Amino acid sequence: MNKQSRAATPIPAVEEAATGAAEGTGVVGGTGGRLRPSRILAAAAILGGLVGGLYVFVQVDPEWRERKIAYQVYENDAGELTYRSHGEETAVGPVVPYAESPLRAEALRGLQGEPELDSQWIFETEEEDGVVGARYSLLEAEFHFGLWSLLPAGVAIALCLLTKEPLTALLSGVIVGALMLGRFDITDAVLLPSLSSKGAATVLLLYLWLLGSLMGIWSRTGAAQAFAEFMTRRFVRGPRSAKLVAWLMGVLFFQGGTVSVVLVGTIVKPVADRERVSHEELSYIVDSTASPIASVLAFNAWPAYVQALIFVPGVAFLATEEDRIAFFFRSVPLSFYGILAVSGTFLLSLDYTRFAGAGIREASERARTTGQLDAPGVSPLSSAELTVARVPAGYRPHVLEFFVPFILLIGTAVGTFVLTGTPEVNWAFGLALLSSVVTALGRGMRLRHVIEGIGDGMKGVVLASVVLLLAITVGGISREVGAGAYLVELLGGQISYLALPASLQLITMVIAFSTGTSWGTYAIAFPLAMPLAWEVAGAAGVDRPELFMSVCFAAVLNGSVFGDQCSPISDTTILSAMTTGCDLMDHVKTQIVPASYAALLAAALWTATVYFFV
Repeated sequence: MNKQSRAATPIPAVEEAATGAAEGTGVVGGTGGRLRPSRILAAAAILGGLVGGLYVFVQVDPEWRERKIAYQVYENDAGELTYRSHGEETAVGPVVPYAESPLRAEALRGLQGEPELDSQWIFETEEEDGVVGARYSLLEAEFHFGLWSLLPAGVAIALCLLTKEPLTALLSGVIVGALMLGRFDITDAVLLPSLSSKGAATVLLLYLWLLGSLMGIWSRTGAAQAFAEFMTRRFVRGPRSAKLVAWLMGVLFFQGGTVSVVLVGTIVKPVADRERVSHEELSYIVDSTASPIASVLAFNAWPAYVQALIFVPGVAFLATEEDRIAFFFRSVPLSFYGILAVSGTFLLSLDYTRFAGAGIREASERARTTGQLDAPGVSPLSSAELTVARVPAGYRPHVLEFFVPFILLIGTAVGTFVLTGTPEVNWAFGLALLSSVVTALGRGMRLRHVIEGIGDGMKGVVLASVVLLLAITVGGISREVGAGAYLVELLGGQISYLALPASLQLITMVIAFSTGTSWGTYAIAFPLAMPLAWEVAGAAGVDRPELFMSVCFAAVLNGSVFGDQCSPISDTTILSAMTTGCDLMDHVKTQIVPASYAALLAAALWTATVYFFV
């Protein structure tokens, strides 16, 4: 490939990627006509998963457990029992004594069939300083199938690693989970309910229609390429500065999660592609400055969500919502994984790759020397429609066609967050898309070309949108069969106070990796971990129990972030690959090495903090 000036370096042609992807990707090929071992293992995993799912349905009885969530319940001005959740006051339902609830542990032990209720408010009497009062909790029944509960997620993750084909892997995990629950009508009993959920509708609206359309318009008007040329002329001087721009934007968009991934990945890809930054490097930077930075710069929706899960009766510094939010921010300096993950991507941006792993080093060398942004034979989640600009003849791109929608997008997302506490991302992308369409038409582009651009953009993200929908489904079915509950029960037994933070980190890493969600893991782990930490602190007689609780809190918060970030069934992982044009499993395999270094060092720091300061 021509190695002249950077400005003249073209983005690798789609034909080259297609040729590389076509070589050696058949079922038989490169092995003398024999089936590859990975395909034999994949077939065995599918067959074993299906047989295992049927076996669980026929032979394995669910093990029911109580799940008690303690809330701070109070009487409002009308004399009604209420509690606050997500900033809203909610009335407490009918309350019964704990001893009378059919959802208590004793009643669920040996239960045949399903309990008569899904949840129930209960109260327990307690005495403190000679005063007898009532403690209110929401009691829920949850179940698991023991080790079998890990089967759906295990099949999906194993197939992702073996085949590098996420659609088959995720669909197999969904089918295995459905068989375990006896839902043999996969379409009507599993897929349709999942696809009709609010989460699925959000995926279709935001990622398929709005994001896809916006990327398609930017491709058709040449706005993305104009932005890349502008950044190259003014700020970017090579791969290092291109990566620094990506890192800085990830830090600036500290709302975390899918919002950060979509914004940063979409915006920096043209610049990074022009400067020969491999897609593995770029996807790692985008992913590792999403949720990790949100756990450190926590001026977002995270504290309001998490505080409702960490109330512990009798703990003064967790008594009120304001106390719990203050506790969250006091614990931020202990978010060692988040700090190390963001610092690691900063070092990678400076081309310091000692802890980046061999995969990222090889990808960086390949991109610099050959111009190939992806490894041969891979299947990136972005398509040709979003890779090559298709500007109509006679139309002159302008950088303002990128900046105006971008400013509207950021301004709307940040402004609605400041005013309402929740960033209205759909509004933000909708206004950005509308302004792009109006600007293109106003500058003389024909309506036919605008519609074609929108269509191309939607086609370009169809595969990633389907993968996201299946990831939502397999994550939901993993939680339903009790994967998280089983892991907590398995790993959260008798633990010494010194080993508790690292143990909580390990538990939440595995839960989040298996379910593909950090917030879902918080809902499972925090109501169990925080009371456990308080009891362990009391039993060990630690001198600084609040610091010990902060360390355990940070371990749960950060362990969940690691598992979500590295899971191939996580929405942020998939979107990082999609928006940067990376193959999903190449992203997973290259990212997990530096992320694991950060996680190990974080565990050592939490343990050292407890040993020396608690």
